[in-house]
Amino acid sequence: PNIITYNALISACAKGGHWGKALGLFAELQRCGLKPTIITYNALTSACEKGGQWEKALALFDEMQRRGLEPNVITYNALISACEKGGQWEKALAIFDELQHRGLEPNVVVYNALISACEKGDQWEKALALFEQLQRRGLEPDIITYSALISACEKGGQ
Repeated sequence: PNIITYNALISACAKGGHWGKALGLFAELQRCGLKPTIITYNALTSACEKGGQWEKALALFDEMQRRGLEPNVITYNALISACEKGGQWEKALAIFDELQHRGLEPNVVVYNALISACEKGDQWEKALALFEQLQRRGLEPDIITYSALISACEKGGQ
């Protein structure tokens, strides 16, 4: 098998919520002498996100950068989502700041994960500020955006 095959298998594991199997495939591909790509790391981060393994997702992010791979918006989205699922709203916001610092443009999926992270952290004012920022950027909020924002404001008694 080549790296494309492994990436497809890891992505399938991510979609199925099998983060442990995804990490096993990652170890196997390295034993075979293959070099992981940004696609590999994005799929692994997504698998960790779905498995509630936000700390492992952060470790993979660090490893990826040590290997000289540049994160993209997909990487940051998966990482922010992992932090959101783990109730780590402050980490999610710090990662968002890094995304912007690198000159990458966040999309509505990134904002949705951030607003949801703030909702889970009882940070309705931050959620509202992110919603306003999303609109200023000219992005179109979707049903997920509105749902997370309404939930955040409701939790905050607004």
